[in-house]
Order: sequence, then structure tokens, then C-alpha cells
Amino acid sequence: MTEEQHTEQKKVDPTSLEVPESLPILPLQGFVFYPGMGFPLQVASESSKQLIDDVLLGDRMLGMVTSRKEKVEEGEVLGKEELYDIGVVGYLHKLTKSQQGYYQVLVSGTKKIKIDEYTETEPYLRAKISEVPMDIVEDKKIEALVFNIRNQFQKLVNATELPQEMLATVNTLENPFYVAYLVSSQLHLKIEIEQETLELVDLHDLLHRVTRELNDRIETVEMSNELQKSMKKDMDGRQREFFLRQQLQAIRKELGEGEDDKVEIQELRDRVAEKALSEEAKKVVDKEIARLDRISPSSPEYTVSRNYLDWILDLPWMESTTDTLDLEQAEKDLDKDHYGLKKIKKRIIEFLAVRKLKEDIHGPILCLSGPPGVGKTSLGQSIARTMNRKFVRIALGGVRDEAEIRGHRRTYIGALPGRIIQSLKRAEANNPVFLLDEVDKLGNDFRGDPSSALLEVLDPEQNSTFTDHYLDIEFDLSKVMFIATANVLDTIPGPLRDRMEVVELSGYTQQEKVAIATRHLVPKQLEAHALTKDDIEIPEETVENVISSYTREAGVRNLEREIATICRGIAAEIAKGKTEKTVVTPDSLYTYLGPLRFFPEMKARTWGPGLATGLAWTPVGGQILFIETSIMKGRGGLTLTGKLGDVMKESATAALTYIRSHAEELDIAEDRFAKIDLHVHVPEGAIPKDGPSAGVSMVSSLVSVITGNPVRQDVAMTGEITLRGDVLPVGGIGEKVLAALRAGIKELILPVLNEKDVLEIPEDIREGVIFHYPHTISEVLAIALQKKADS
Repeated sequence: MTEEQHTEQKKVDPTSLEVPESLPILPLQGFVFYPGMGFPLQVASESSKQLIDDVLLGDRMLGMVTSRKEKVEEGEVLGKEELYDIGVVGYLHKLTKSQQGYYQVLVSGTKKIKIDEYTETEPYLRAKISEVPMDIVEDKKIEALVFNIRNQFQKLVNATELPQEMLATVNTLENPFYVAYLVSSQLHLKIEIEQETLELVDLHDLLHRVTRELNDRIETVEMSNELQKSMKKDMDGRQREFFLRQQLQAIRKELGEGEDDKVEIQELRDRVAEKALSEEAKKVVDKEIARLDRISPSSPEYTVSRNYLDWILDLPWMESTTDTLDLEQAEKDLDKDHYGLKKIKKRIIEFLAVRKLKEDIHGPILCLSGPPGVGKTSLGQSIARTMNRKFVRIALGGVRDEAEIRGHRRTYIGALPGRIIQSLKRAEANNPVFLLDEVDKLGNDFRGDPSSALLEVLDPEQNSTFTDHYLDIEFDLSKVMFIATANVLDTIPGPLRDRMEVVELSGYTQQEKVAIATRHLVPKQLEAHALTKDDIEIPEETVENVISSYTREAGVRNLEREIATICRGIAAEIAKGKTEKTVVTPDSLYTYLGPLRFFPEMKARTWGPGLATGLAWTPVGGQILFIETSIMKGRGGLTLTGKLGDVMKESATAALTYIRSHAEELDIAEDRFAKIDLHVHVPEGAIPKDGPSAGVSMVSSLVSVITGNPVRQDVAMTGEITLRGDVLPVGGIGEKVLAALRAGIKELILPVLNEKDVLEIPEDIREGVIFHYPHTISEVLAIALQKKADS
């Protein structure tokens, strides 16, 4: 670039020059020029360049006044109406002309002037002016204000990017006006405020104004610096995290992982979009996926969170199977799978009928109570198949931890949902038949009480909002059909038992066992041992012998085992080369099952006075109980043996007390008891026995031995007694009746209040059985004892 420079011929002190009456006026845009300042200006307009040329040839003095307009369009010439009245006198030191057509001039401000009148507008503005005095007053206050401004300006320089040379300049200036103007020019004030500062005439006012603006500027800068530090720290942390993530992605790429984690997150979102969830579950899943997206896949929390999401998305929140509501077909299916059990079959058909009429019915809570082997568990499977529902089973025997039902909280390592939720996941439907097996064998210890956790599960009014500790989301269990099984009801806590509809299943009669074996057990075992009807035949007579001589049970579990033993024996013979069909006769049972294990109990007894037949209930079914009493010389003592429990011992004591208090009615001499001792024994002494139901048997046995009248051999009895001679009702009537029938006894003495229980026994079982319902002990004795003439 070619430059032509014009410089002054000799050095001149601009401040010493007198201000003329008239000066050319150079309009300024966007800044205020202060006295004592000097810096380059760029001049582009033709009128302004003409002004510079003329000034350069003259005394080099010009007036500089700031425009009131914030923005000036390119090429616009500012007139006197747009200019402030107060400006400064400028002295032109140097001019540089560029090839681009603009002037670069170096100007310094000398004195402050006021525009009195504009005299010319062409080719540039010219005006009459008057000097505005800048009087300096010598006092301590001025010195203090200037000193404070210099100190504060030093703070500003240290806090900003202002050059240190500027601070040195401020410190070397002696004129207080110049100090104030130079500092004000570095504060980046608005044009209006800078002009107001220029127009201040009083030095005190000027210094106070500059001090205030300087302090405001310092405060703003300090606040800005604090924000910058905070933002920089935040940005540094984010940048560090960004770079670490970039490095982690690069490492994953090298390891071949790539964007697998992002793909996994997207797959989860796709599963959520396809899965029908409850409103609460949807919110939890969305929140958990967003959290998972922020966790590194290498973090242990990632696995915990992912497992949690998998459990939620695998559960059947809205998935149900369609019930089969054909009642006739349901009856056929139940009869095909199970022989007898009319009461429970009737209950299932009733549920299906109501379900057919009302779709939103809650699932029933049934408890099948009965001895082992009567088909409680298999009945649950049959119900599920009949209703076209999924079947799940939970074995509760020995469960002691409450978390087994409700699950563990996710804060524990290896936490899982409880068995309820786990089983529903396996079922893949929210309305399965849910079998809670052996609910009477739940335990409890320091880990909690599982039976209490089941209270919510088995309550139709509460289980629609069941909450597992692991999921922590409500799950609707109201569509589930819960079936519990139990051998005894006494060990089930009262509140839990109250929530269930108890259906008692008694044991099977011999006829029912034969039918079950012929229809179900024999075909099942033939298939299990790869045999056919051409290989083996087991007649009903043989089955009857197996039942009477090799098993003694209420159910058919041992019967199935014995049939399996026979099948194994036949299979061994076929494996050795036997080809002809084997017919298992009663006489050949010894070959496969060994010697007889049980004999008819009634025939094994030598009958006489003091022997009575009672009926007892056990967890494995009913059984007959013989009560033996012997009399000997003595002093009125009573001995009890046979491993009797406290209640049974008390029954014997109460029986003797009743006899002694009613001796006259029983035709017993009053002094007889002082001369004899009585010994009551219940055989099978190794087996613990307890309960009040042997009371009437003991009374009959004691009266029989004392009077010498034998108890009838064809009669069995049960019932609790009182000292007043009343016969009270007892439980387990169905099982006791079956036990009597198995022993060949068809005349029974039962308490009068147990007549209702007899009516629940199937009619085909009651057929041919004589039932007596005495109200008092005297009525029992009248039926049970033989007459002297008959003895």
C-alpha cells in the first residue's frame, strides 16, 4: 500500500494554543472525545476529508462534537440538529491517506468548547464557539478523590484485560480533569452517560461521577469473573466427561463393542412400545430406561437396573387366557380325571357358571383340606386344564422367609421378586390357577412370617394391589384363582384361614380306591413301565387284596406304589424272556409284594369285657382305636398307658369320675371302687395319641370291665364327654366313618350335634351304615353294652 504522509514542521504544545472564535466541526459517531485524549480517527466522507485537508493547511485545530444518533447509515452526513452542544478542540498531529480512499488521522483533545452558533454547512460544518473553562481547585478533597480513582482503576486493570500502560498513564497525569476523562473513557459507558460526564463543569461533580461509575464497573467485572470461574469449572467438568466418554467409545470400538449399549437401550424402548403395561408400570419403566441410558454398561448398577427392567417387561400385566365356559364339558373333564370328590367338582362348576354370567368376577380362594394322597394337588392341575388356564404351583412346606413371598428389596445384592411374581412370569398370563401346596406347613423365624405375607395375596379385596418388594409396583392378582392345599387346618393362622373357603376332602372307601386304581393308577403304571394289557392283568379282586392287606391309608399314594412294585416285577420277568400274559391273582401277590403287612384289626382281637372300639382322626386320615381296660384288686387307683396326651388322660379321668358319681344308676356298688385298681391302655403304644374324641369309648370300656358287660364288637364310637354326662361333638367325622368302614364296622355311635357332618358324606358311602346320635352317656351305654343275658 502506497502512503503519503503530512506531518507538522515543528513541535507544538496543543494545550498552549488559544481557541479561535470559529472552528470547522467534525461530527463523531459512537464515542465521545475527551480533553487530554489522543488517538487515531478514520475519516471516510468527502466533506470530512475536505475539512481535514483544510485544517492541515491551517492551524490544525478543529472542533469535534458527538452525534445524538446511536446508528448512522453508511454515506449519511450528520447535520447540526443531530449534534450535542458540548465538544472538544482537536489538534491534528498526523495524516495518513490510504489507497482505499479513507484518511487515518491522529488527533488529540485539548480543551472543552461549547457550540454557540453554526455559521456554515458547506462544504462542511463551521460554528462559532466559546471555551468551557476547566478550573482546577487546590484542596485535599480533590486530591483524595483523584487518589481513590487511581486506586480503583488499578483494581479494574488487574481484573480486566486493560493494558498496564494505561494504568501508568493515569498515574502520571497531573490534571484531575484529564485523569477523570481518561478513566471514564475506559469504562465502556453509554454515549449519553459519557456526554453527561463531558458536560460537567464542576471538578468535584466530575470526580464524584467518575468514581461512582468506576465502582459500578468494578463490581460488574468482579461478578462477571466469578460467573466465568463457575462456568469454566462446570465446562471443565463437562469437557472432561466428554473427552472421557469419547475415549471410552474408542476403547469399546477397539474391543468390538461399538454401540451395543445404545442398541440395547433402543431394544428396551421397542419392547416397552409393544408391551401392554399398567399406567404405574409404564412411568417406572420410562424413568428407569432414562436412568439406564446415563449409566456406563461396565457399572454394577447397569446390570441391576437392566435385570429390573427385564422382570417388569416379562410379567403378564394385561395378558390373560380365555376361560372355557362349557359347563357340560367341564363336568366330563373333571369326572375323567378324578373319581368321586363331588363336593369340590360342584364348587368348580358353580364358579364357571358365575364366570359365564359375570366376566369381572374375582378369582376364588379355595383351601382343599384332607389327608395325603387323596388328590389335592392333581385336582388343581385338573381344574386348570378344565378351565383352559395356565397352572403354577408353589411348594410352601418349610418356607420360613417372608421374602420368599414378597421378594427382596433391590438394595440387596442378588435381589429377586418373590415366588408369586416369579410364578406369574412363568405362567405368562395374569389369570392362572395358582396352587399353594402345603400351606399348613409354613414356618416362621427371625426372617419374618410368610403366612402374614400371604394375607394380602389371599384376600380378594386387597390382592388387586399386591406389591412385591422387588418390583415396588402394584400388580393385580384379582384374576388369579388361588387354590391352597393342607392336611390339617389347626396349624394355619386364623386370619389366613378366614380368607379361604375351606373344602374338606375325606379319604376314599375301598370301592372308590378300587375304581381309582382300575381307571387311573394301573394304566398310568403300565405306561410308566413300558407294559401293555397284553403283558399284565390285575383284576379288581387282586386290587382289593392289595388295599386291605398291603396298605392302610386314606388316600391312594401307597396303593400306587404297590401297583408300581407289581409292574416292576412283571417287567423283570419279561426282560428275562417271558412272553405269555401274566394275570396277578390274590394268591400271587406274595411273589411281588412279600408277606401280608396288615390284618383285619377286628379279627385280631380277643373280645371280652373292657374292650371298646373308638374312632380317631389323624393327619393321614381316620383310624379305629381300641381302648382296653383291666380290673384288679387295689385301692381305687387309675393307670393310663399307651403314650397318651394330656387331653386324652383327662378324658379317662373324667370318665371314671362320671362313673363313680353315677354308680347307683349304673348298678355298681359304691364301695367297689375302694377295692379295685383300673388300668386303661390304648394299643400301639409307640404312637402318640391325644384329643377328647375317645371320651365315650373310655366310659364304655370302664363301665364294661366294672360291670362285666362286654361292649358290642360291631359298634364303633366317638365323642367328647362332660362330668355331667353330656356327649359333645368332635371333628373329622368323614375320615372316622371311612376308617370304620375299612374295618368292616357298619354301626356307629356319634354325638347328636355331628349329625349335620354325616349328611355331607356321599350317600353311596352312608348306604347300609347305622348311625346312632346319643345326647348323653347313658344313651351311649344303652347302645354300646351287651345285655347280661346276651353275654
